[in-house]
Amino acid sequence: MDDLHRHRSLYKGTTPPWKETYRKRCVDRLKNSRSRLLERYRQNAESQQGCGSGASIIVQEVMEEEWTALQSEDRRLPSLWGPEGMAEMFGVMKEYDELAVLEEIQQELMSQEMSIIEEYERNLQFEQQYITSVVEGMEEMQEMHIICPICHMNNLTVNSHFISCRCGMYINTKNQNITPDILRHLLESRVSEHMEDCLHNPVFSVAPNTDSSSNLMISCKVCDYLSIVL
Repeated sequence: MDDLHRHRSLYKGTTPPWKETYRKRCVDRLKNSRSRLLERYRQNAESQQGCGSGASIIVQEVMEEEWTALQSEDRRLPSLWGPEGMAEMFGVMKEYDELAVLEEIQQELMSQEMSIIEEYERNLQFEQQYITSVVEGMEEMQEMHIICPICHMNNLTVNSHFISCRCGMYINTKNQNITPDILRHLLESRVSEHMEDCLHNPVFSVAPNTDSSSNLMISCKVCDYLSIVL
């Protein structure tokens, strides 16, 4: 306590000369401790402790570490932290001008710390939205693509005029309003219809019809099932 009295007598009523040096060092250390802060934040979130606890812990650590470093350079500075940490420091200094300075620095650090956490949350939300959009896009593409039932290798091209495959399959669908969903439903319904009476795999083929166009057929040699898909 004698050290504190002597320290107070030197700077009472004025801004402590160590304020800007200490503040800048704390701010720099907090920025350089971003990984440590976010790791603590994630740990607290996983344990459902909330971000307030993690924030106060890291700010106290930063202030303690920088005060210890500053004190090693200027022995006139008192030891402020004891077993109770920052709470004890504020209790010891509650009568002195330095308390307001330390509280000001603490609030500035807490504000910057919250900014780091908010930026992390925004980035995390953006990443999650991006991943979700990619997954949804992949699922949508998978839903839109239909594997050719004849070659079982290529995706069918389905539009308002025709259905085709690189294997050579071509069906004229003009004026039939065929969409990927309709085609998928037709294929699934014919396969299901066949499976009601036969467990063997049917085959698909293209057969000409009377108007010089082609039909997509499904048939089974085992049960003699035969049906026009479209």
